[in-house]
Amino acid sequence: MTSYRQVLAIPGMRPLLSVSLLARTAITADVTALTMYVVLGLGMSYAAAGGVAAAMTTGMALGGPLLGRMIDRRGPRVVLLVTVLAQAAYWLSVPLLPYGILLATTFASGMLTVPATLVARQAIAAMTRAGQRRAAFALESVQGELSYMIGPPLVILCAAQVSPDMVAWGVGAAVVTGGVGIALLDPPQRAGDELDAGPDGRPRRREWLGPEMIAMLVMAFGATVLLSGTELAVIATLRAARQVSWAAAVVAVYGMASIAGGLVYGRLSRPLPTWLLLGLLGLATIPAGAAHDWPWLCVAGVGAGLLTAPTLSTVADAVSRLAPANARGEATGLQSSALSAGFALGSPIVGTAIDVSVPAGGFAAAGLAGLAAALTGWLLSRTPARTRPQGCLPQPATATRT
Repeated sequence: MTSYRQVLAIPGMRPLLSVSLLARTAITADVTALTMYVVLGLGMSYAAAGGVAAAMTTGMALGGPLLGRMIDRRGPRVVLLVTVLAQAAYWLSVPLLPYGILLATTFASGMLTVPATLVARQAIAAMTRAGQRRAAFALESVQGELSYMIGPPLVILCAAQVSPDMVAWGVGAAVVTGGVGIALLDPPQRAGDELDAGPDGRPRRREWLGPEMIAMLVMAFGATVLLSGTELAVIATLRAARQVSWAAAVVAVYGMASIAGGLVYGRLSRPLPTWLLLGLLGLATIPAGAAHDWPWLCVAGVGAGLLTAPTLSTVADAVSRLAPANARGEATGLQSSALSAGFALGSPIVGTAIDVSVPAGGFAAAGLAGLAAALTGWLLSRTPARTRPQGCLPQPATATRT
């Protein structure tokens, strides 16, 4: 664990990871909180709740690059405070709004989501050396798994104990607290030896948004299509077996295996190509279709889970390296948009496969989506790259090409 101790010993790293975990946990739970509010508070259908969730996800996907570009131009503190104010106004008003207005304001709120993940990823790239970066991004991916395992279940538990209005306000308070905490930390977004160019010195987008970067965005999209589709396939399988009550246990096994995989991967002396990790994740997902009850789904989840955090961490690491320092916010925002789009489309894609076949078809569709994205990423990564713009982080000396 020496590599992780070195990362956590970096001044400012521990408080950054702690506060960003709070913000990410709340942001991960926001769709669940809205679903519970629409269904329980407004007494409407799950389809109506899905509309609000889609509005939030679409707003986040569109807003990511815009917020990232604003961070590049104005710095993180200004953007964080603006989005914190927007989130405070939104979550305070949620219980007061009729459904139609809630739908519109949720889209706007998604576009102005507190960019906790964007700021944290940029800060990790700026605060670490090349030899530390993989371990640092592994911790960041583990943090994402923890936020997913804590946030939505906690919201569901609270919704059963208190009113959905209070749950919405609680999530909003956590988002605001996390955003203010990161703003007070004001973590650096560029390393000391990186080019410190102003907005006029920004490289043109086509100079850094080349085949390698597009490959990473495609693989980020494919990874989350696979992950969201796998979750739906798990529920469909358990429903067919009349064991839906065990869904939380299966998801927990996937999450714990992912955390273990991320921690192990961060300690490796030599990284693996992103396309290889994603391809292996796709291959490990398909056999889960042979499971017909929750114990075997847990067994299948271990193999796929071990590859999840490593895959996501290599994407984050590569995006931070391929983007020049004064465009890293926009690049990280594009990565977040690709992840959000994958989560939004994964369930419909896999759900269609389940409807026209059997629950096992959902695992096959999710795994094949990951394999297709891995193949596309591999082909793009073989395309000759343009000269790397000034301010990009150097490739690790031992890294294989991703």
